[in-house]
Amino acid sequence: MVLFLGTEVMFFAGLVSALLVLRAEAYVWPPAGQPRLPAWETALNTLVLLASGGTMQRAVAVLRRGGRPSVWLDATAALGALFLGLQGREWLRLVGFGLTTTSSLYGSIFYTVVGAHALHVLAALVVLLVVAAYARRGRYRAEEATGLEICRMYWLFVVGVWPVLYVLVYLW
Repeated sequence: MVLFLGTEVMFFAGLVSALLVLRAEAYVWPPAGQPRLPAWETALNTLVLLASGGTMQRAVAVLRRGGRPSVWLDATAALGALFLGLQGREWLRLVGFGLTTTSSLYGSIFYTVVGAHALHVLAALVVLLVVAAYARRGRYRAEEATGLEICRMYWLFVVGVWPVLYVLVYLW
């Protein structure tokens, strides 16, 4: 998992590098005629994703004390699904305002960077749902929770990448 996460760091570093190069070469960013991104709404959505990191950590802590992490894993999944739903709503509104992958380089890099992250959250959510199902069946114990620990690592990775992307895409 550590090796995999290292490749994921490189993947997002490449996307961020592309974003930074395109911004540096642009005379005006965002280009004229392109809608402003909803930074305030996305800040609230960022808090949703950060809260999911907290519930994931809580799930692991509960298991380590001999408890059942199911409720906390379900909460994590619900927060992750809410994050994706709010992102999807944001994209639909932006498309309605004319921001598409073909409207400009701005739209293209926006959907590439934010969309890549959303796909990673979706993949992590699928894994999380499987882990939560196993947890409900009592598969994990304090002394043997490898699947949960690996899921936690990936979930915290996608949670941790988002604030960096949020600042670079929405605020800077």
